[in-house]
This record gives sequence, C-alpha cells and structure tokens, in this order.
Amino acid sequence: MGERQIAPTAPQLVLHTAGDSQVLSPSRSYRLGRDPDCEIVLADQRVSRHHAVLHVDDGHWEFDDLDSTNGTYLDGHRVTHLDLLETAPESVLRFGSPGDGPEVELTVTPPPPRATKVAARPTALTAITGSYRPPTSVYRLAEQVRTVRIGRSHDNDLVVDDLAVSRHHAELRTGPTGAYEIADLGSHNGTYLNGSAVQRATIGPGDLLGIGHSVFCLVDGELQEFADTGDITLDVTDLVVTVADGRRLLDGISFPVGERCLLAVAGPSGSGKSTLLNALTGLRPADSGTVRYDGRDLYLDYAELRRRIGLVPQDDILHTQLTVRQALGYAAELRFPGDTAPAERAARVTEVIGELGLEQRADQVVSSLSGGQRKRVSVALELLTKPSLLFLDEPTSGLDPGMDRSVMQMLRALADDGRTVVVVTHSVLSLDLCDRLLLLAPGGRTAYYGPPGQALEFLGCPQWPQAFEEFETQEDRDWSGEYRASPEYRRYAAPAVEPPTATPAAPPPLNQPTPQRWHRQVGTLVRRYTAALAADRTFVAIMVALPFVMGAMARALAGGKLTQNSALNALLLLCVGGVLTGAANAVRELVKERVIYRRERAVGLSRSAYLCSKVVVLGTVTVLQSVVLTMVGLAGVELRPQGGSGVFLPPLAELTLAVALLSFTAMMLGLVVSALVGKEEVTMPLLVLLAIVQVVFCGALLRLNGVPGLDQVSWLVPSRWALAAMGGTVGLHTIVPGTLTADPLFRHAAHTWLLDMGMLLVLSLAFGLLTDRLLRRVEPAVMRGRGRR
Repeated sequence: MGERQIAPTAPQLVLHTAGDSQVLSPSRSYRLGRDPDCEIVLADQRVSRHHAVLHVDDGHWEFDDLDSTNGTYLDGHRVTHLDLLETAPESVLRFGSPGDGPEVELTVTPPPPRATKVAARPTALTAITGSYRPPTSVYRLAEQVRTVRIGRSHDNDLVVDDLAVSRHHAELRTGPTGAYEIADLGSHNGTYLNGSAVQRATIGPGDLLGIGHSVFCLVDGELQEFADTGDITLDVTDLVVTVADGRRLLDGISFPVGERCLLAVAGPSGSGKSTLLNALTGLRPADSGTVRYDGRDLYLDYAELRRRIGLVPQDDILHTQLTVRQALGYAAELRFPGDTAPAERAARVTEVIGELGLEQRADQVVSSLSGGQRKRVSVALELLTKPSLLFLDEPTSGLDPGMDRSVMQMLRALADDGRTVVVVTHSVLSLDLCDRLLLLAPGGRTAYYGPPGQALEFLGCPQWPQAFEEFETQEDRDWSGEYRASPEYRRYAAPAVEPPTATPAAPPPLNQPTPQRWHRQVGTLVRRYTAALAADRTFVAIMVALPFVMGAMARALAGGKLTQNSALNALLLLCVGGVLTGAANAVRELVKERVIYRRERAVGLSRSAYLCSKVVVLGTVTVLQSVVLTMVGLAGVELRPQGGSGVFLPPLAELTLAVALLSFTAMMLGLVVSALVGKEEVTMPLLVLLAIVQVVFCGALLRLNGVPGLDQVSWLVPSRWALAAMGGTVGLHTIVPGTLTADPLFRHAAHTWLLDMGMLLVLSLAFGLLTDRLLRRVEPAVMRGRGRR
C-alpha cells in the first residue's frame, strides 16, 4: 500500500526530569509547580505552587514563568519567557535556584512537513503512526526467517502482552520477492491494516498494522511496535452535524484534548452535548470535520480504534440481577478472546474491581448498590479492555452532591492514572476537578473552552445559574464569534498549525472481521441471561405460576371429556394461555436491555448471537411452560369421545406439540414487539392487545373461512393455526358440528395438520427475521452496514 497520508502535526516536546521522560502534546498546556494539581510537579520548597507554564503559540513551544518567587534559570540567567524553537532544540532549565534547583530538560522534535506523505525512515521518533512517539519496542526481521508469528502466548516469535490479542493472532510472512504479507490466524478481535480488518494483505513501509492495543510499522528491516498505553491526545476540528430540515445540531466545534486530561462538556438543554458525544465516539459520525485519535482519523480507522474507546451511557449498562463480579465476568468473556484462560479473565476482573474501589461490593447484587456505586461498576465494565479514551454521559445525574463529588473524583483519578476522560454533565459542582471545560451554547456552538476556573469570568457572570439563564435569554448572541476573537481561544483551542480543510466525515463501510467463534458468544450470552432470569424471583414466580393457573382453568372447562359445550372453550383457553405464556416472557426482554445491547454491539457483539441467546433461553422456558399448561389442563381428559387417535400421535401428544409451537411463536412475536417499542412501559398494554387479537382471529368466535379480508388477516395470527391443528387432532367438527368448525383447516387429515403446524414454524421464522431487522434499527449508526451480523 506504500506511503500513508499524514495530517500536519505541530512539534512535540520531550520533557526529562528526575530520571523520567514524557512526550508533551501540543494540543494542551502544562503547568509546572509544587502544587499536586500541576501537570508537572516539582517537589521542592524553592519552587512556587504554580511556577510556570508550557504551551504552544503559533506553532512554537513557549515557556512562561508565572511571576514565581525564586525564578527560572537558563544557563545561570533568570528568564521569564522563552520560545523553545528559537532558543535551542534542547534547553536545560532550573527552578528556584540557578545552581542546584530542580532540573528540567526540554527537547523540541522537528515538525513534519505540512500535508505531505511521510515515508518510513529509521528515527528515534516517528510520525508514521500520525504522532511523534518513540517505539515501544523494535523487532529486527532476520532475512533467513520467512514467518514471524505474533500473539499473546509466549511460544510466538513476537509476544504481545495484551488480553485483546489472541494466543496465536497473526503471522508476518516474507514472500519469494521479499515483500511482506500479514495473515490473520482466526483471531477474536481481528488484524487491521491502515484501520481496516484484513484476513491476508501485503504490508509495506508507511502502512499501519493494528493488533490489539499496538500498532506496528515496517522501518528498514525492523518491525517497530507502538503500544497504546493510554497517554493519547484527541483533536477535534470543525465538527458539523446537520439534520434533514437543514438545522445544525453541531456548528463548527473544534478543541484539543491532551494526555491524561479530564474534560467536562456542559451547556443548556439543546446545545448538542449528546450529539457531540455520539460524534466523538464514532457512534453517529459528524457530517463534516475530523476527530483525530492520537493523530489518526477516528472515522477512517474506526473498525480498529473502537475497542480503545470506552463509553458509559447515562443508563447503566448492567444486568442488575447479577452480582458485581458476575456482571464483570460475563463482560470479560464477551470482550476477550475465547482462548483467554478463566484465570486470566478473573485476574483482570479483580484488578478492575480494586482500581475502582469495589472490593467490599464485589459479591453484592448490582441492584442493591447506590447510584454512585452502580456508576462505578459501569465504569469498571468499560475499563476491562483498558481503553485509552473514556466517555461518560451524565454520570452524576440523579446523585446527591456528595455522591456527585465522589464520582468526579473517581474520574479525576482515572485520568491521572493514564487515560483521557471526557464527561458530559449538567452538574457544575465539581468542575474544579477538571482540566478543561467545553461550554456549548444553543445551536451546538462553542461558547468557551479552557480551564473551568476562568469560565465565569470570561462569560461575565458571577454564578453558573446566571450564565445558563443568559444562554436561554440571549438567543441571538454570537457566543462562538466572541470566543474565537478572545485570547482564551488562541491560548487553549486554536490549532498549533493551520488544520487541513475539513472534509466530509462520513466513514467508509465499517470493514470489521467476521465475528469469531459465534458459538462462544451464544454460550456466554445464554449463561448470563439464564443467571439474570434465575436471580429475578418475581419473574420466576410468575413463570412457574402462570401455566398452572391457566391449565387449571382449562381443566375446569374441559371436565372429564370434551363435549359439544366444553370442547371449543377449552381449546380456546389453551390458545389464550399459550399466547400469554410465550408473549409475556419476551415482550420486555429486548427493550429493557437496549442500552446494554447498543454498547455491546459497538464493541463486537454479533446481532444474531444476541438474538439466538434470547430464543434459546426464552424458547426453552416457554416450551416447558406450555407442556405444563397442556398437561394440567388436559391430562386424563377424554379428548376424542367419538373414538380414534390423533392424526399422527396420541391426541394429548399432538395437542401438547400444538400448544408448545403456539407459545414459541407467540414468544417470537413478543420479541418483535420488544424490539419495536421505545419504552418498557408500553409493552404491557400491547401484550393485552395481542391477546385480544389472538382471541378474535383464532376462529373460535367468528367465521373466518371464506370471509374476504378477515380470512387473509387471520393467516398472520398464530392462534388461528394452533386452534386449527388442535381441532384437527380431536376432530372438533365432529364434537361441535356447526359453521365455525366446518372450516377446512379443522379437518382430521395429515396434510391439513402439517399445514397448520408448518404455518406456525413459518410465522416463527418471519418474526425472527423481523426482530433482527428491528434490532439493526436501534444499533449505532456506524454499525448498520450490510452483512454486519
């Protein structure tokens, strides 16, 4: 594929102090001082609490002393301002004393050419990856070795210690001509070349090979690894989102987010906070503009980068019936490769529980936790895969001020620990814990971006309520224009170099690997769903009681044998019981898990595996209930008083099959309803409506055969075919002679009975396919391409 187009990047600064080194991003400023809140802490009493600041201005790194008490020194001379590019590529500064004060060495890396193709070259710092960072490790490719196997297991030639990587993940092969080829070995999370999933492809200098959290580049016979350890930047440029009527939900949003930064996004209702969150996470890409994840285009490379992004929606992404450890354990099974040992998964779960301070709550049921503790568990679930970029949507919504502060302190600690955290919030109680505040005005425009402590002064408001009131009352005010004309914009938000012209941001079709080990996903989902249902005592009690109650009612109607007065009513009640049993089991199950499904789908869950797990668990429960219903209602009843057997089997066996298949079909119809509705509250009224429709169109109350319109509509009603199959088994037209039972579908004939039962199977399949399509409708926009199952 040759060379790779690289966007222009400002020079980065390498800082060395006390034996430690770090690369500073030009997208943010860094405070130096004795205060622990400073990005670079110098623990010496001669250093002021806020001594100096490093920042980029007009493409140059600049150093400014903040009127420190004891001063900053270069070559023994006190300095207050330095342009580091003009001073020297390497500068050694001392703080508080020219002789023995704390020493900081600053090295400026040369900027890459503007908007040019950067070819691979052996340097200590490389821009092939889109940013200037030193390789984590370098693997020398020996000429005599034709194949290099890459994976997590220690028997590989190149070991990648990452749970997102399969034990034997991929092979780098050398062809007869000396060209290199990468081949995926059926890995769980896929192998990516320049952001797109590949099974086998040629790789050359300038190409990016993505495996787990690492990117590999070929540089003069070396395979250089760049491990994503969390210290990444996010650069957002001119994001625009427009709806069908031409109205803009986001209008030219631009801002940088530095490494280990906690960014709060705030603003009044309707200012585009949720729209921005969807654009930044790639769930609903912006119509134009760019989002760069550490120099790489997030939209173009989304298939690879999406697993490095954590998202905690406002609603908990948890099965609240499970314990904390169970919920995290099942999530680990779904997100880690199938060849990950249970001990490895358990160790990672325990590690995350400790990181979030949940040791005392690990074996508690999630539903018993407080709101703040549940939010910690949701964050812990996302941290399992070690995302470098973590987004949270209203994590403190509904919490008291103390819990609000606790959650924000947790996010502060997560950012300090080595990741970039972006939190959308309505609360302004803990903005002081954040590094940056993005304040959005109505219409999706930037009203302010910078340190939270300077926001009110910039807006000219003494308190936050007044500021939000002005957003509502001054609708015509050009908030964005005022900010772009301010010194704050030039200091905190203006790009260090002129950005490339914004281009349409719609991503290409998401080329992701075919979900590996589909049966493993199904198995994990089945076990998780079974555990969640078993822990719901109310649901279990209803599931057990309902078939006995409905069966007892049918038994009371049937008496000792089916007669002209009892047969039709008894069979009708069995139909109603079968429909209610199946539909009631399923009608809430998809809508109540919608937030969970959307998140899991975004990180690789197979849609068909998810639906299959529901069908397996609910189908098993429903069939067992229908067997109990039929046995309680008809066991011992004389089902064919006129004599004879069923069409193929004894009458009770055929009736049991018919009720079981009806219940299963009704369960599939319940899944359709659950996937269709937007709120769980509307499912119960729809369940009642479904039951009424089944009664009206089953053929026990109205003559349907030969009636135009009614007859055709009844073909789509499962109870119509189930009652016909049961009527054929018992010879209903003989027991209850009349117009209703003269329906040809009630005949005691093999082909008729098979048609009735076959139509139930056809309806079940049709409802399953419809549910699949409806699930696709609620998925993240970027996942809705053809063939992504």
